[in-house]
Amino acid sequence: MSLTMLGSSEHPGAAEATTTHPQPPIGASLSVPTAAPGTVSAPPVPPAVHPYAPRRWWRDVAGLCAYASMIVVVALWLAHGGIASLTGGAGILTGLGRLTGLVAADLLLIQVLLMARIPWVERSYGQDELTRRHRLVGFTSFNLVLAHIALIILGYAASARTGLLTQAWDLITNYPGMLLATAGFALLVMVVVTSVRAARRRLRYESWHLLHLYAYLGVGLSIPHELWTGADFTSTAWARVYWWTVYAAAAGSIIVFRLGLPALRTWRHSLVVDRVVAEAPAVVSLHLRGQAIERMHASAGQFFIWRFMTGPGWSRGHPYSLSAPPHPRWLRITVKDLGDGSRELARVRPGSRVLIEGPYGRLTAAVRQRRRLTMMASGIGITPIRALLEELDYSPGEATLVYRASTEEDLIFRYELDMLAAKRGVRVIYLPGHRSPDRSSWLPERFSHLLDDDALRQIVPDIADHDVFICGPDAWMDAVRDAALLAGVPSEQLHLERFRW
Repeated sequence: MSLTMLGSSEHPGAAEATTTHPQPPIGASLSVPTAAPGTVSAPPVPPAVHPYAPRRWWRDVAGLCAYASMIVVVALWLAHGGIASLTGGAGILTGLGRLTGLVAADLLLIQVLLMARIPWVERSYGQDELTRRHRLVGFTSFNLVLAHIALIILGYAASARTGLLTQAWDLITNYPGMLLATAGFALLVMVVVTSVRAARRRLRYESWHLLHLYAYLGVGLSIPHELWTGADFTSTAWARVYWWTVYAAAAGSIIVFRLGLPALRTWRHSLVVDRVVAEAPAVVSLHLRGQAIERMHASAGQFFIWRFMTGPGWSRGHPYSLSAPPHPRWLRITVKDLGDGSRELARVRPGSRVLIEGPYGRLTAAVRQRRRLTMMASGIGITPIRALLEELDYSPGEATLVYRASTEEDLIFRYELDMLAAKRGVRVIYLPGHRSPDRSSWLPERFSHLLDDDALRQIVPDIADHDVFICGPDAWMDAVRDAALLAGVPSEQLHLERFRW
């Protein structure tokens, strides 16, 4: 039996699913003249260029600015006698300590900007790529801070001919701003330790996120030390202009894009929970109504950070993807009980207010490069894929969905997917079943005799000419990505996004 025959919506089971799993159209409780999200409508006619497509030059400009800032910092150090100070053992240690401190401070500010949710930067890179760079820059800056501390203590101790502990204590207690800088460094140590993967796995998301916010305080506490004892920060007018500008840019970006814009959008769109619908065991959809949602400029495939005003814990934000294309008055998200607050969403009462941040993510029509599509989803990863299948433009036979789940009961949106198959010609292939024992394959255990890339070629013989959208657990996405690459799909036609933290 060929793999492509199993679970396809083209076999008789599709009609049975439509009959035995009926589902009322989303939005049926309100009288609105247009289709609400979750119903299958006629395919949209997209513009020739997606209106919110990321501009390549935005990405280039952002990257160039980051590298240029490093060049400026080194140039300011040189202008303040950086090379000339590298004389003798103590001078070399102190001079290099100054340089590592300057570069570390610059990288800390770049790290803040990477997570400032600047819209044009976020659309160009995507949140998972920005998070990866944020992590890399963060560990690099922290290592440079350690080098800065060690080199300065060694250089000052060599110059004063004192012991290392004596010199360290003298710096902390007698130099202006050093007590605050020491407190800031302690906070950065806490953030770095809790960001190590082994530590993160032991922490709830909310706990980790709260601890991570102390990084902002750590950066802030370092400023007096830099201004009062860091001669390189204030040595010239150019140095003062540069450092005040980048600090103002970092602080302004946080205030505007992390606080102001979400507050404005929450007030403007006034989202409230309309109803909660059970989709599958431990899976619910929340239907949210609001005002002028089209002004959010959200797209299928994107996600928001959601905070539900339901009592204790309302301040904890959770990233959930849209599971239907945005509608002028409606949004829908679908959530699986994975702990860390998601279980409580099944009991959210209609009328509950919602705070939002977003939309974020670039798993949208804007990244599309080919006419034909292959969509790969596993588990709750079907949510952005389901929305994309309705919003994207394609003709019958040009889109294939491969949907993995542990059991038949875990296949959510079965009714809606079969409707898409009937109305828009999507070829839907369901693959329920437990994973192979080594858990390295995206195929169910019963297909463990097949190679992943061979299975992909059986399902979609011309997959190398498709855009491939992937969403699911990280290990599963890695397996699918590797299989698609082996099957001949160019890397630029592979589109996936992770909720990294």
